[in-house]
Amino acid sequence: MKVILKEDIEKLGTRGELVDVKDGYGRNYLIPQGKALMATKGAIRAYQEQQRRQVEKQEVDVARAKELADELSKISITIPVKAGEDGKLFGTVTNIHVADALKEKGYDLDRRKIKINEDVNALGEYTATVEVGHQVTANIKLWVVNQSS
Repeated sequence: MKVILKEDIEKLGTRGELVDVKDGYGRNYLIPQGKALMATKGAIRAYQEQQRRQVEKQEVDVARAKELADELSKISITIPVKAGEDGKLFGTVTNIHVADALKEKGYDLDRRKIKINEDVNALGEYTATVEVGHQVTANIKLWVVNQSS
């Protein structure tokens, strides 16, 4: 019996794969549990159409991610912080500060996708890496300056 898997099943196959299983296993376990569906001509055609749409959507998403990464790479952010006379910060600049500064510029990004490449505990220029999605990243220039009272 041929079935299309709806989810990954260990030692059988991955989601969307067309596999050949014993009749009893397919009829009594896979199909009733919702883990697979019978591989009829219509089901195979519908699955192929769904796969095609999914690939198209992913291509559009990758293009958008690259476009956003290009935009982000062109901007630099100034983060005002309190610092001592020797330029050392009272605290440290974190990805939360970067996310807030980006939000002010109109980019609402998840703070967990922002990585600062080194510890920011002094005034100066730094670089942050932002995961935009689909394995696309952007580097943002950070300027950490002394806050004027």
